Amino acid sequence: MPTIFSKIIDGEIPAFKVAESNDYLAFLDINPLAKGHVLVIPKRETDYLFDIGDDEYMGLWIFAKIVAQGIKRVYPCERIGVAVVGLEVAHAHIHLIPIDHVGDIDFNRPKLKLSQEAFAESAEAIKQAILEITQS
Repeated sequence: MPTIFSKIIDGEIPAFKVAESNDYLAFLDINPLAKGHVLVIPKRETDYLFDIGDDEYMGLWIFAKIVAQGIKRVYPCERIGVAVVGLEVAHAHIHLIPIDHVGDIDFNRPKLKLSQEAFAESAEAIKQAILEITQS
């Protein structure tokens, strides 16, 4: 059975995409811990991150690095926190979250409630920052 992420990849479910390649996709988390909280996924559905082949695994992290640089340009912060939990959706994914303190990446914290407009503005700003990075 396809995961929610596979349905996003196939266009069956809308998402606020910030970057996409032939093999990877990055989009805003709809239950973010912070503005700019992005999920990065391989397009090929694999449940567990460490089951991904070496080349795809390395490509995913390189893609995530570019996305993280874009997020940091839009949302100045101490770091872009990285989390791989792997239990919420049976499709490998990386959380990229702007953080200033270690507690900012606590998934037990209340999630932000953002408007569709706020999501769209955030996605567009990150998308433009990534475009600037990749064109320089």
